[in-house]
Amino acid sequence: MTEDLRHFSIDCQLDYQLVGDTDFLFQVHVSPLGDQTLHEEWLEVTPDTARWRIAVDPVTQQRRLRLRAGSGPLSLRYRAQVSVAPRLFPPTAMVDQANVTDLPDEVLAYLLPTRYCESDLLAHAAWKLFGALPPGEPRVRAIVDWVHEQVEFLPGWSVSTTTARDVFVRRAGVCRDFTHLSIAFCRGLNIPARLVAGYAPFYDEEAPDFHAVLEAYVGGRWMLFDATRMSPLSDLVRIADGPDAGDVAFCTIFGGARMLRMSPTIEPVNGTLPPTSGFVRSL
Repeated sequence: MTEDLRHFSIDCQLDYQLVGDTDFLFQVHVSPLGDQTLHEEWLEVTPDTARWRIAVDPVTQQRRLRLRAGSGPLSLRYRAQVSVAPRLFPPTAMVDQANVTDLPDEVLAYLLPTRYCESDLLAHAAWKLFGALPPGEPRVRAIVDWVHEQVEFLPGWSVSTTTARDVFVRRAGVCRDFTHLSIAFCRGLNIPARLVAGYAPFYDEEAPDFHAVLEAYVGGRWMLFDATRMSPLSDLVRIADGPDAGDVAFCTIFGGARMLRMSPTIEPVNGTLPPTSGFVRSL
C-alpha cells in the first residue's frame, strides 16, 4: 500500500584530486527496479570540461557513470528521491532451498567462486559449520549470525585485495568483508548468493559510507541479509548487485586520483514524494 512506502532523500558527494588524464566508472545511481521507485535525481559534475555519460547494462538495467577528466580537482554530486516498498519475508518454515538442478538458469552464476568469494576453498569449512542445519533460510540465517559473532567490524583493516578467505582467517573487516564471507559460505553450501551495494542509514556509524549486504536465493526468491547488523534492511536503497564487490564498486579508477571526500548520505523524508512513471533524470 502507498502509505506503507518509506521515502528517502539521497545526497552523495565525491571529491578527487587528479594527476593527469583519468577515467572513472562510478556506480552511485539508485536502481529504478524491484521494490524501489525513483522519483527524481540530479547529477552535478565539475569542472565543466569533464566528459561523462551514463551507460545502462542491457540485462540488469544497472547504471554506470563513465567519466573522464584532466589534472586538477574533480567533484561529483548525485542527489535522488526514492521510495522503498515494505520488505516482508515469509516464515522460516516456508523458505526452503532448491536443489541445484531446479534452480533458474539466471541464478546459476551465483553458485560459482569469484575473485573475492572463494567458495571452492571455503566449502569444507561451510559444510562443517552449517551442513547439519536445516537448508534454506535457516541455514543462511545461521551463516550471517556466525559471521556477525566471529568477525570484528574494524574499519581500515582490509584493503582492496582482501578476500573472503582472508576474512575467515583474520576475523576482521568492514561490511563488504562480512558480506564476501557470507556469500562464500552460501555458495559453498549450494545456495546462490550475491552482493548488494546501496545507501543505508547506520545505527551507530558517524562517518557516512556505502553499504554492502548479502542477497541469497532461497524459497524461489532473493532475500536480503546483513551480517553487520549496522542498518535496517527495510531502509536499504539499492544501487546495484553482482557476484562480489568487484562488480558493484562505487568507483573504479583508471589513472591517478586521490580521494578528498566521500559523503554518501541518506535521510528519511516525511510525507509522500512526487508521483513518477518510471524514473526522471534531472541531470
